[in-house]
This record gives sequence, structure tokens and C-alpha cells, in this order.
Amino acid sequence: MNARRRDGLLRQRDFRLLWAGETTSRFGSNVTGVAMPLVAVVTLDASTFWVSALAAAAWLPWLFLGLPAGAWVDRLPRRPLMVACNVASLVLLLSVPAAAWLDVLTMTQLLLVALLTGVANVFFSIAYRVYVPFVVPREHLTEANAKLQGSESAAQLAGLGGGGALAGAFGAVAGLVANAATFLVATLCLLGIRAREPVPERPERPQALRKDVTEGLRHTVRDPYLRVLTTYGTVTNLLLTGYQAILTVFLVRELHVGEAMVGWLLAGSSVGGLLGAVVATPVARRFGTARGMLLCKFATAPFGLLIPLAEPGWRVVLLPVGGAMLALGVVSANVIQGAFRQQYCPPQLLGRITASVSVANFGAIPIGSLLGGVLGGVLGLRPALWLLTAGLAVSSVLLLAGPLRARRDLPTEPPAESTESAESAKAAEPGGPPEPGGPPEPADPSAPSSDPADPSDRRALRYAVPEQG
Repeated sequence: MNARRRDGLLRQRDFRLLWAGETTSRFGSNVTGVAMPLVAVVTLDASTFWVSALAAAAWLPWLFLGLPAGAWVDRLPRRPLMVACNVASLVLLLSVPAAAWLDVLTMTQLLLVALLTGVANVFFSIAYRVYVPFVVPREHLTEANAKLQGSESAAQLAGLGGGGALAGAFGAVAGLVANAATFLVATLCLLGIRAREPVPERPERPQALRKDVTEGLRHTVRDPYLRVLTTYGTVTNLLLTGYQAILTVFLVRELHVGEAMVGWLLAGSSVGGLLGAVVATPVARRFGTARGMLLCKFATAPFGLLIPLAEPGWRVVLLPVGGAMLALGVVSANVIQGAFRQQYCPPQLLGRITASVSVANFGAIPIGSLLGGVLGGVLGLRPALWLLTAGLAVSSVLLLAGPLRARRDLPTEPPAESTESAESAKAAEPGGPPEPGGPPEPADPSAPSSDPADPSDRRALRYAVPEQG
């Protein structure tokens, strides 16, 4: 581990493999984001409703499966689970071009593929965020998250453009073949990682899944930092997806932008994500993680008001500029928050906490899209954009409702009272406290082990404690 620290993050083979695999997979996913609706429209002549249902199907699993998925991830080895999710997605996506070439493709199959790949994405996303701290040392987590977020933004730009290019040159079905290939590459990268994560601890008396889920929810709701950040992320996603849902219609009907230019203007906003990933680490070092995150949010959110100011002609550029600044703030804050959760949360709860946060944040996406459509229909497109972007401009105030405003840096371990209450609850369970010679209590990795002759367990726990608001 010390050798890995001295060599730096980019010299670590395991991280390079993880980074390459995830970037390739993200590129493919964005290609699919273009290709799947095109298959529905061009190949199956689907209606607007069914195309919208296809988009919603990918997010629905977060609402009904996200919380129990977090509990399952905490019980299972993460890398085999991630490999299984990639292989399942590969097979599902290949089934679409196979059915199209056999002339048996139906809208029902497309919906099932979108739904089931969404299920695989739920498990993969949670396991991935829990797995990163086993590959990356604690002191490099912010840098690692910055690189992963940056490559995700780059993959979004390349994937959106690549999806359109593939569809134009070879047909929409070719995009799904390309995405299936990216899942194969990502799987091979995962299998090449040499680091071995500790086997997840299994209690002597396994508790019911519902109790596991409740424990993760309770910790997220009661912790002052997690509660504020989750609330803010949910509100932000609601407003972001609300304005994004009507942005294409606004460009075409209000700004009279041609179809070819719409994609470029929307992709221009993704440039801010790249910049956010670049600036997150230096800002956190210069101002502290808590103050740096607040600075990123408060300094960028008002720029969203440029979007409804856009007009036909040269002022159309205000739209991608405003969107890029919003993306800069979102991605830079996500980098800092991702490293914070990986370090701060007890390792045995990290999957469930990640799931709780993700369900709240991603569950807001379909609701936000519906909200944007309703406001656009009732108020008009430009007034709806003013209302939603104004909400984003003031939403950062929510971050001041908790302890963030009084700190320079976010904490790297839970408050002492959280650990004490967890130990008390465990002692109160049937069977009593753990035996004196058992493994160290994982709720407080910094505490000395009850078994001084077992340093390997302490080291594993130390590095086991470590990600669209």
C-alpha cells in the first residue's frame, strides 16, 4: 500500500484498469441513450408515449429496487457482482440487434431490455461506488473521483456524438452492438484487477433484509451531513431534469434552432462537467472540502438564469453557457461528495447508504421530467424555464441548513455518538456483544482492535472505509 502511495494514482495498474473499464462502459451507455430511442422510432415506428416510456424504464428500477439492492451489495463480494451485471447487460443488448436482424423485434422486447439493463445498472452503480475504496488509497479518493467524473463527462460528449454518427452510418441497431462491446471491455478490465477486497462480514445471526434496509435509511436520515446533502441532491435533480425535459422543445419552437444544431448545443453543456472534474481537487485543497463544495455550488447555480435569456441569433449561445456552468457546479460537488461518503460512512453500511442517497436522487428524475412538462404546458416554455432555473439559483441555500457552513473540511469519519450508538445497539442484540477474540468493530475503523495480534483485519478495515446529484 505504501508503494502505491509513492507511485501516485496514475501509476497504479488497478486504478488504470478500473478507470478504463468504467470510461468505456459509460461511452457505450451514452451511445445507447441515442441508439435505443432511434431503434424505437425508426425500426418500430413507436409513438412519442412509448419512446418516453422507454426512457423511463431505465430509471424505474431505482424506485422499487434501489434500497434492497444496497443491502444485498453490503452482503456480497462487489467485483463478481459487477462482472455479472456487465455480462447480463451485454447479453440483453445483443438480443435487440439479433431480434431486429431476424425481423422479430417488438416494442415489448425493447422495454424489457431497458428495464432489465436498468436493474443491472442499479446493482453495478452501488457496487462500483463501494468497490472504489478497495482499489484506491484513502488519500487519493478525491483525485480518483475527479478522474472518474471527468472521464464520465468526456464519455457523455463522445457517446452522444458517436451514437448519432453510428446511427447515421450503419443504422441505429449498430449503436447497441457497440455498447455491448464496451461491456465486454469493461468486464475484461475488472477481471484484470489484482487487488482483492476483504470478504464482507457476515453476522452470526443474519438479520432480515428489511431490517438491513431500515438501518441504512436510518443512518442516512439521522446523520446531519448525509441528510443535508441528500436533500439538496434530490431538490437539485428535480429542478435540473425539469428544465432539461423541455429544453429541446424550447430550442426548436422558441429559438428556431435546426435539428442538427440541437445536439451540439445540448452537448456543449457537458463541457462544464469536464471542467468541474478538473477543478474539484484543486478547489478542495485550496479552500477545504466543505467550503470548496459550497463555493462551487453558490458560484455556478445563478448562471442557470442565462438559459431562459437565450434568443434566436447569437444570444442562443447563452443556453449552452448557462448549462455548462450548472454542469461544472454539479460535477465538482459530486467529486467532493463521492470521496466524502467513501471515507465517512461505516464500511458495513456503505452500500445501503449509497442506495438510500441514490434512490432519493435518481427517484427525482422521472418526477422532475413530469414537472417540467406540466409547467411548460401550463405556463409556457420560457416562464417554466425561468421558474426552474430560479429554483436552482436559490437551492444552494439548503446546504447552509446543516453543519457544513461552520466547517472548512468535511469530516472523514462519523461522529463519535454515531459509533457509540451503533455499538450499544449491537450489544443489545440477542447473543450480546462479540467475543473478545473476534474481529474489530467495523463501525469505527480508527479505533484499536480488540485483538492486537490481528493487524491484517485492522489494515483491511482501514482501507475499506472510503457518486447523476
